[in-house]
Amino acid sequence: MVKPKRLPAKVISIGNITLGGTGKTPAVIAIAEEAKKQGLHPCILTRGYKGKVKGPCFVKSASHSASPVGAGLCACPGHPQGFAPTKKGQEGDYSKHICTGLDAGDEPALMAERLKDVPIVKCADRYKGGQFAISNFKFQISNLLFILDDGFQHRALHRDVDILLIDATNPFGNEKLFPEGRLREPLSSIKRANIIVLTKADVVSNKTIPALIRKIKKYNSEAPVYTASHKPSSLVNVTGKFANLATLKNKKICAFAGIANPDYFKDTLIANGADIVKFKSFRDHHIYKQRDMDKIKTEAEGLDIITTEKDLVKLKEMQLPDNTFALRIEFSIEEDFFKHIF
Repeated sequence: MVKPKRLPAKVISIGNITLGGTGKTPAVIAIAEEAKKQGLHPCILTRGYKGKVKGPCFVKSASHSASPVGAGLCACPGHPQGFAPTKKGQEGDYSKHICTGLDAGDEPALMAERLKDVPIVKCADRYKGGQFAISNFKFQISNLLFILDDGFQHRALHRDVDILLIDATNPFGNEKLFPEGRLREPLSSIKRANIIVLTKADVVSNKTIPALIRKIKKYNSEAPVYTASHKPSSLVNVTGKFANLATLKNKKICAFAGIANPDYFKDTLIANGADIVKFKSFRDHHIYKQRDMDKIKTEAEGLDIITTEKDLVKLKEMQLPDNTFALRIEFSIEEDFFKHIF
């Protein structure tokens, strides 16, 4: 194996060993927000699965895509003080290296919506992406923290902390590698993790977590194991308007999702009191067309339409009913998890 390349700053990796659905994006958002509280300058490095742009670019929120970018302005979606562009010409015109929406990929687009003052760099080569970020902005290296999104298999880049997420509701499927199962790599790879997080732990039985921890310890006896939940906090529409989660109580709705685990989304809506009259599932990372939304609107017959935030960011350029909302999810975990990292 080729020796991993090192960036001149700390790197935290977040990933999994199964195909989708463990809740990486909310976890990345939560860690970036905590890093800011700790006085650090987080920068997210992401592959941007299914994004059209292949080279390094800053991911910008679609709702801010009309903002002018020029001399003295940051190419990322807002920036904290101290994140200033380098001199024009040093890396070419950095204003050309901006991507939004489908060009970025749905998960980076969602992170850009939620983290408007955190630089997000899309690049398949995460080392190259980190260099691109540093060369375009005057980072204080001592306060810079790279967060490697979906990085457990991206071993070409050195990381200081390797966080492995495991879905407590369906940890390893049939324990077979893809395409026969859900595993990206063998269970023995669990030994590489420095920290292990069991996500969606709040929706499984009391016996499930201890049994899962015992199984994990067979492969990694040293890494601490934390439990986390993905808790809905509110409803938000395409313009950023919020609605109280309590409005779902006993309300008839139409819902749809194009994510890895649509059943979990459906169960979450039901748990919060929604009466789902119609539910439509699309493939994970589905690229929506206007005809998809027109059909959903017709089938909804005037009912409120609820989807995921990951889906909503892909619908910003479309004509949507005013009563289309996304369910906002927050990553909730014990405080010791952040103490351990930082």
